[in-house]
Amino acid sequence: MALLEVRDLNVYYGVIQALKGISFEVDSGDIIALIGANGAGKTTTLHTISGLIPAKSGSITFDGKDITHMPGYKLVSMGMAHVPEGRRVFANLTVLQNLRLGAYTRPDKKEMEDTLEMIYERFPRLKERRNQTAGTLSGGEQQMLAMGRALMSHPKLILMDEPSMGLSPIYVNEIFDIIEKIHQDGTTVLLVEQNAKKALAIANKAYVLETGRITVKGQAKDLLNDERIKKAYLSE
Repeated sequence: MALLEVRDLNVYYGVIQALKGISFEVDSGDIIALIGANGAGKTTTLHTISGLIPAKSGSITFDGKDITHMPGYKLVSMGMAHVPEGRRVFANLTVLQNLRLGAYTRPDKKEMEDTLEMIYERFPRLKERRNQTAGTLSGGEQQMLAMGRALMSHPKLILMDEPSMGLSPIYVNEIFDIIEKIHQDGTTVLLVEQNAKKALAIANKAYVLETGRITVKGQAKDLLNDERIKKAYLSE
């Protein structure tokens, strides 16, 4: 059974249909990439899965449970975390306060502190800046903080929306290395990413969204070598 199943999902913004009957699944242990142009529906897909936008019709199943109409705050305790586009850190709180907010569903204080140390090992810069306000961090450091905050909840599935957006090439490489390490540690990843080349290089499978529809799907390595995909999304 897939960890996440999306079936015939239709989503509207007023009278405008943003998602047009999309279906896909994410197996436990995979990195799945969703690629496509701006406005294709990638962020809408993640927002609908995580309960931020209501679905008009269709279904979303996570870990065997129907979550189609479940509010987002309930999904965190079920094992889903969302790293939003634009990072959305709490700018006036410290790095440490941001991270602790990521563990609000976990009542065991010792377990939370153990997880915090694990996050600091993975993101040494966050430990160095733990008492610094998040708004004073660089873009790359804020992205690390957003990822660390999500990992504080021990998710089975992490949704990542444009993690490399606006970052320097050095930070882009670092962020993708971190995503691979998160995956190696056992977390399933659903990745929305404008940098299609980088996303396909680390993913197992991929789906291409065009104007609210999935038009291509397959093994990521096959899409990486597909001439149509190269021409549309991988040209420098």
